[in-house]
Amino acid sequence: MNTERKPNNRGNLQNKSKEKSKLRRITATSSRWLHIYLSMISFAVLLFFAVTGLTLNHPDWFADQQSTNEIKGNLNVNWVNNIDTSKISKLEIVEHLRNKEKIKGALSEFRITEYECSVSFKGPGYSADAYISREDGVYSITEIKSGFVAVLNDLHKGRDSGKNWAVLIDISAIMMTLVSLSGLILILFIKKKRTNGLLIAVVGAILCYIIYKLFVP
Repeated sequence: MNTERKPNNRGNLQNKSKEKSKLRRITATSSRWLHIYLSMISFAVLLFFAVTGLTLNHPDWFADQQSTNEIKGNLNVNWVNNIDTSKISKLEIVEHLRNKEKIKGALSEFRITEYECSVSFKGPGYSADAYISREDGVYSITEIKSGFVAVLNDLHKGRDSGKNWAVLIDISAIMMTLVSLSGLILILFIKKKRTNGLLIAVVGAILCYIIYKLFVP
């Protein structure tokens, strides 16, 4: 008499079904949690980039906010008239302009020619260019302040805003990508809305492409 038991195929199928159902439940729960909390964390960032996207597209709305200041002065001639240009006191010159003339922004360029030194400072919505005579230390500065909205626009683009702000932009981009992907995963678990939701997403992508092909030079 053969007492060997046959494999319980029904039991194996049930176990696989339970494991699959559990994985789906964990995926749905994790995606929902990620979507909700990342959406709340990135709300301010998303709002900032949305609003500044509009202001970037219409710079003429805020053109009258720009102001230009002309500043003149003189500094220690010994800092600039050394024949050996490697011994020109760059640090002292920059600190003098910052402390006395209240120049802002990060130092972007320091050029030395036979007759003058030119120093440029850049920041979000801000620029200052100083020209210093190597003969007598007399300088002139053109300072341009473009206004609060221009500051926001430059922060949006990451222009002249430093490495730390660039890191924040990268983190924001990653967060918004995760929000989008988690939302897409969630729609896959909603049977009644899954087809329509994916269809609308595809239609939106196609419309963007059509607008690009037809209207972008």
